[in-house]
Amino acid sequence: MQLFTDGLKDMLWSEEAIIEGLKKLQKAASNETLAEAFEEHEIETKKHISRLEKVFESLGQAPQRKKCAAMEGILKEADEILKSTPESSATRDAGLIIAAQKVEHYEIASYGGLVALAHTLELTKVANRLQQTLDEEEDTDLHLTEIAETEINFEAAEEDPDQQQDGKTPKSEEKNQ
Repeated sequence: MQLFTDGLKDMLWSEEAIIEGLKKLQKAASNETLAEAFEEHEIETKKHISRLEKVFESLGQAPQRKKCAAMEGILKEADEILKSTPESSATRDAGLIIAAQKVEHYEIASYGGLVALAHTLELTKVANRLQQTLDEEEDTDLHLTEIAETEINFEAAEEDPDQQQDGKTPKSEEKNQ
């Protein structure tokens, strides 16, 4: 049970830190679809926080936070992407997606483990609440992949002179085939 509640504390801290991170990503995104996805996930993240608070209450505990070093590191890495990519570029947007997906993958792993522990502890209602968050995190990850694969990655490749082969970008090669 201690491992379970420590995991909940980590995730509550993480979700609150993610809110600030999403605001930065939304401001930095030049692609409108991507900025909207970050805005939608910020709203969803607020629901995740509320859900975690309800989980604590259902366990008879006050909601508590514990600084999560892993999430802190992932968010610092996102800041590095902002510093190392050109403003208003598809390259930056591609980097923002990668950073956001690292956050999502950490959350998916964490919530997946918490759901399993909740089932083991026979906390069915808690497991169901956490599963709902896990499902939403997985949906966000898929949505970000879709944005990358249908829009941003191609645009970023066109910006990158290292991707040019024989004077053509990968996208222009597709058009010639």
